[in-house]
Amino acid sequence: MKSGFIGIIGRPNVGKSTLLNSILGEKIAITTDKPQTTRNSIRGIYSHFAADENDEDYQMVFIDTPGIHKPRNKLGSYMTQMAVNTCKEVEVILFLVDSLPEKGPGDKYIVDIIKDTDTPKILVINKTDKLSPEEYRTIYDYYEKMGIFSSIFGICALQGKNVPELLTEISGFLEEGPMFFPADMVTDHPERFIVSEIIREKVLLYLEDEVPHGVAVEIESYKETPKITKINAVIYCERKSHKGIIIGKEGRKLKGIGKSARLEIQALLGTDVYLELWVKVRENWRDSDFALSNFGYKE
Repeated sequence: MKSGFIGIIGRPNVGKSTLLNSILGEKIAITTDKPQTTRNSIRGIYSHFAADENDEDYQMVFIDTPGIHKPRNKLGSYMTQMAVNTCKEVEVILFLVDSLPEKGPGDKYIVDIIKDTDTPKILVINKTDKLSPEEYRTIYDYYEKMGIFSSIFGICALQGKNVPELLTEISGFLEEGPMFFPADMVTDHPERFIVSEIIREKVLLYLEDEVPHGVAVEIESYKETPKITKINAVIYCERKSHKGIIIGKEGRKLKGIGKSARLEIQALLGTDVYLELWVKVRENWRDSDFALSNFGYKE
C-alpha cells in the first residue's frame, strides 16, 4: 500500500473543489461560480485497490484549499494562510491554473510560494474545454520554462477528462505507507459540516454579488432519528439590508434556499429532512476573531 497527502492549490474559482469532487465521484466540496467559495481545507479520501498484478493499492488524501488571494479582512488572511501552510505538509502539490498569470496575478504569488519547496509539483491546466489548442500550448510552454514542475497535465475537471491519468501520475510520487482512513471513507469532515456547507452553497447560488462573501452558516441543532433528521440553522450576514435580500419578498428567496438545500441534504443523509432556516445579522463578523472561531474558521 502506498499513501500520501496531496494539496490542491490555485487562485479562487479555478476549479479546485470541482476536481476534488470529480476524483471522489461524489460531492463533498461545494462549488459555485463565485470566487472564494471554499473557506476551509476540505479533505477528500481516495482509496484505490489493484485490479491486477500490474496495478497497485494506494490511498490519496486530497486537501482542497481556499483560493489564494490578497486578503481584505481577517477571514481572507486565515484562508490564504491555510492554503500556504498546506504546501508544507503534503507529499505532492497540484497547482491548478486556467489561464496565463497576466490574467490572474495570484498565480505569480503562488509560484513564488512553491518554487523553492522540495515537494513534487504537478501543474494542472483546468477547463481545457474552454481553451483553444493555441491557448493551451501557450500556458503549457510558459510554465514548462520555469523548470519547477515534475509534470504538466491538461484536464477538464467538470467532465472528468484526463482525471484518471492524473491520479496515475500522482501515485508515482507516493511511497509505501499506512491506510490513514477506512477504505469506504471519502472525507473526515462530520455530516454537520457538510450540511452547513450545502446551505451556504445554496445561499451563494441564490444571491447577487453584493451579499455572498458576508454570509456564514451555523448549525444550531441537529437531531437524527431513523426516519427523519431535524436541522435548525442560522444564516448570518453582516448588514441589516442583506438580511432582507436573503429572505426576499414574502420570504420567497429563503424558502427557495431552504428547499434546494433540503433536497441535497436528504440525498446526502438518505433520510427525510426537516430544515428550518433563520437569518440573523452579525456586523463585520469577518474581522472578528471571536466570530471566526465560533463559525469554525479559526482555532
